Amino acid sequence: MKIGKININTRLALAPMAGVTDLGFRTVCRELGAGYTVTEMVSAKALCYQDKKSIPLLQLGEGEHPAAVQLFGSDPACMEQAAGIAAEKSGADIIDINMGCPVPKVANSGDGSGLMRTPELAVKVAEAVIRGAGGRPVTVKFRLGWDKGSINCVEFAQAMEEAGVAAVAVHGRTKVQMYAGRANWDYIRAVKEAVNIPVIANGDVFEPEDAPHILRYTGADMAMIGRGCFGNPWIFQRAQAALEGKEIPPLPPLAERCDTAVRQFRLSAGQKGEHIACLEARKHYAWYLKGVPYAGYYKEQISKISTLEDIDRITAGIKRDLRDS
Repeated sequence: MKIGKININTRLALAPMAGVTDLGFRTVCRELGAGYTVTEMVSAKALCYQDKKSIPLLQLGEGEHPAAVQLFGSDPACMEQAAGIAAEKSGADIIDINMGCPVPKVANSGDGSGLMRTPELAVKVAEAVIRGAGGRPVTVKFRLGWDKGSINCVEFAQAMEEAGVAAVAVHGRTKVQMYAGRANWDYIRAVKEAVNIPVIANGDVFEPEDAPHILRYTGADMAMIGRGCFGNPWIFQRAQAALEGKEIPPLPPLAERCDTAVRQFRLSAGQKGEHIACLEARKHYAWYLKGVPYAGYYKEQISKISTLEDIDRITAGIKRDLRDS
């Protein structure tokens, strides 16, 4: 498929997730089959005000292409300026606009999924980002609507296409649902049938077999994996096998999974410093141990990680004491 003039030679994308899809995690997912990656969402206002903490979020890995940076905001002038900054600082192939974040402090201020309540403003935001993107294609990620009484994803997608957006990603839940309940793939299929641009399907891809299933069911061009990759970057490798009709490889042994986790945390530390990387490693490492029997003691140790030395010590203990079921 193509997004604008950018060739995307994959049907598997890593969803943008705040506090999750940093450079370290994207690198690991990329190596394991995520052929298209998107950064964590970056505040357009923060870029316009030259916030030093936001610039590193735009950094792509070596050879991380095709890739997108994701911006959020609802002020068209600021979004236009931020698109130019993001394009210049990141070298990304695509600029993505977040119109789906359900977190109250984002959505209630009119950003993220709040834009689904103001489609006219959303169109102005999309047009502004297209102007600021310097010829790069612009995509939009959104939800089904604000709540089940105001589902407007089909009309919203059509408005985005008319505004000049090159592709859309649809998460099959409403803002009010957050991440609860089941994703409704019927609406994603309805969006795909209503527009001529590529559609990326997102929601409830937790097992390798879910990737071909969501693509068959919705007719979408690409499957976007979010929470299904928490502590499990191998889902991309395994989902690719499912897409190709090949035998799905098993997860690697626990010791190898721990080595991957440690590599991820060291990559993150190289980008954002040891302190922040170690704080974020607390949730990531716990995810890597999901389903491992008798891991409670080590999960407690993980919740106190503050140095890379702590990570190495805990990893040695896990390798010594724990096994897969």
